[in-house]
Amino acid sequence: MKVIISIIFSMMLGLGISAATGTPAKTILFFGDSLTAGYGLDDAATQAFPGLVQEKITATGLPYRVINAGLSGETTAGGLRRIDWVLRVPVDIFVLELGGNDGLRGLQPAVAAQNLQTIIDKVRAKNPAALIVVAGMEMPTSMGETYTREFAAIFPALAKTNRAALIPFLLEGVGGEPDLNLPDGVHPNIAGHRIVAETVWKTLEPLLRD
Repeated sequence: MKVIISIIFSMMLGLGISAATGTPAKTILFFGDSLTAGYGLDDAATQAFPGLVQEKITATGLPYRVINAGLSGETTAGGLRRIDWVLRVPVDIFVLELGGNDGLRGLQPAVAAQNLQTIIDKVRAKNPAALIVVAGMEMPTSMGETYTREFAAIFPALAKTNRAALIPFLLEGVGGEPDLNLPDGVHPNIAGHRIVAETVWKTLEPLLRD
């Protein structure tokens, strides 16, 4: 319930007015799992990477508001089930961060790819002019060479097929680094999320300024 309330509150903000320009704020929707939701942080709204991206947007005076629609434990199938509800709000930029939980469970990459494609199709049907950003993910080598290769290939293929922007690896410089993750070794801590925000910003900022 706290997650749902947080999403609703974020959506209300997303329909607001840009204080910097006085114009209606466009919406960036981050749709993902626990990485987007900010699992384990004291204040996920401000410390998780979507909130940090909002800080950057506000500092630059760009007319965008961020919606954090992350849900811990979400798989691509779960995301597909809830995307229609989330798309009640108009979206200008859609950042798709799902697949990690599919990979950690050893689910078939082809199934995950199809679920992600269907999510993108639904976004485009509802918001034809929306820009899509695909966040790439990688699996640990313990999952096996063939699986990790097939899994990693999902995201650039999706970006190419859909003419979407690609974040090659969301956890670049963070994954596998003990000092940048919570004790579980999977979820970034505050310092880790700052790096993730920088990684996302490299891809996102040119889209906002175009």
